[in-house]
Amino acid sequence: MEAHNHDPHEESHLRSSDFLKDVVIGMSDGLTVPFALAAGLSGAVGSSSIVVIAGIAEIAAGSIAMGLGGYLAGKTEQDHYASEVKREHYEVDHLREREIAETKEFFANIGLSEDIQNKATEEIAKDKERWVDFMMKYELGLDKPDPKRATKSALNIGLSYIAGGIIPLSPYFFMDVSSEALKYSVIATLICLFIFGYFKSRITGVNAWWGAIRVMLIGAVAAAAAFGVASLFER
Repeated sequence: MEAHNHDPHEESHLRSSDFLKDVVIGMSDGLTVPFALAAGLSGAVGSSSIVVIAGIAEIAAGSIAMGLGGYLAGKTEQDHYASEVKREHYEVDHLREREIAETKEFFANIGLSEDIQNKATEEIAKDKERWVDFMMKYELGLDKPDPKRATKSALNIGLSYIAGGIIPLSPYFFMDVSSEALKYSVIATLICLFIFGYFKSRITGVNAWWGAIRVMLIGAVAAAAAFGVASLFER
């Protein structure tokens, strides 16, 4: 017989979904918040240097706060998983019959015959660690988190925030008059918000063009509101 070489089936799911999620969180706030701050200050002060100092301070504080939020979220996920693993170990040791019934119920729900349910359950129950892993995944729907997830998330979100925040602030580095720098900041930031919104929508599976316009409009409204409020108080 002729041997056939088949290429392994490759799933089209995003492999770096956690990384992309972190970048989306950090970049979206990084583009919007410093942009609104710079626009607001431009409505109240004429010197770009003040906007730059305030903007850098906000980016530093914002990136730390966002990164810390990502770290705590990652640690919470790890702690929750560890707590559930401990509970499953207890149930396997002390409530074995109930766990066997729950395992059989899973196999019944996917359409296996009772004989196969019993054999599959018996096979899985031979190895306690494998059984606990099975129950974590299929009973509770929990995958084991990356032990470095919290640190990675903090870095990804914090650095993405900085990268996003530099864009609306960059014109103020090169222009002395804040009102002039604001014009270029608006153009640069709205273009980046549109591009960011487009790719964010492509990743999340929604209409890319509408997503791009929506993200851009949110940033524009935030900046316009900040500028208007600052202008009113400045008068």
